[in-house]
Amino acid sequence: MSLHGPVQPLHLVCVVAARPNYMKMAPILAALARLRPAPRLSLVHTGQHYDADMNSSFFGALDMPAPDVNLGVGSASHAQQTAEVMRRFEAVLEGLAPSAVLVVGDVNSTLACALVAAKMRIAVLHVEAGLRSFDRAMPEEINRVLTDQLSTLLFTSEQAGNSNLLREGVAPERIHFVGNVMIDTLLQRLPAAIPARQTLAAAGFDPLLGQPQRYAVLTLHRPSNVDQPQRLRALISAMGELAQRLPLLFTVHPRTRAMLERAGLQAGLAAPGMICLPPLGYLEMLGLMQDARLVLTDSGGVQEETTALGIPCLTLRDNTERPVTVNEGSNALAGRDPATILALCDDILRHGGKRGRIPQFWDGHAAERIAATIALWQAGMAEQQP
Repeated sequence: MSLHGPVQPLHLVCVVAARPNYMKMAPILAALARLRPAPRLSLVHTGQHYDADMNSSFFGALDMPAPDVNLGVGSASHAQQTAEVMRRFEAVLEGLAPSAVLVVGDVNSTLACALVAAKMRIAVLHVEAGLRSFDRAMPEEINRVLTDQLSTLLFTSEQAGNSNLLREGVAPERIHFVGNVMIDTLLQRLPAAIPARQTLAAAGFDPLLGQPQRYAVLTLHRPSNVDQPQRLRALISAMGELAQRLPLLFTVHPRTRAMLERAGLQAGLAAPGMICLPPLGYLEMLGLMQDARLVLTDSGGVQEETTALGIPCLTLRDNTERPVTVNEGSNALAGRDPATILALCDDILRHGGKRGRIPQFWDGHAAERIAATIALWQAGMAEQQP
């Protein structure tokens, strides 16, 4: 209770834009709704990922409410997409007049919405703050750094994030180490994961290929890997060699498929042992990963999920913004050299690969810690009112 009367509920505008955001936002919305007094929550989808079927399947799998607003931005260049999100989001904030804007992750919409809110003097709350690859060639790195500088509350998922923010001059009282909300969702949904054999059967493949520990999984979508034909050719060739040693389930991102077609590399997808699947829903992908012998990826979220599952993971990049997955988890940086990648794969196939350990606060309660911190911040703001 404030000295000046009851604490008024916050009005939070919560922003999602791309599929990884959904897994982060779902447990946060649920935890915020359990607060007393519960804040008013408005969910805004910018439409940065705009496949209607994929959106609906993810929202349904995660028990998320339908967005209150969909900006319908769609795909464009980084500058065009960021600018269009800003233009449309400004009108939303003018109409809703929220207390704060909560953003997650590091996509273009994260930065765009944070910029608009900050310029309108609305507090920005950033979940998954402080992650750094130290590679400014990654658009996501620019988004992370700038969003963190604009934020009032910064929620970190690993201790390295705290160190990064302090080094960049963020005040310690704004930083809150809460753990990983992606793992909240994973632990909640793991019992409902769809087995690999069921996913393979639905796609027309032999379900026996989905037996536990009898296959590897590949995801590949980052521009640094798929936009350069020579690099893409080398990676696909290496994956074709791996598929001859262990069936490889390749969930082909639309961007990757388009780049393969543009470079004339579609034949690489027909390598013996390579099984190409369309983009999958969350529960299908979770089922693939939990029974895999090995996962190869350039995705940040998959690095975290495999660490939580204890599945050996090779990241097809030279760096990672999630070092805890390497230092403590089951992830290893493989780079992009085919010989190195295949040697690491062979070592995992012979010796089983590292299982790692579960990092601190990757316990399924990160969203509760976020909600509790927001409630304390709300009370503190009320105490400061004249």
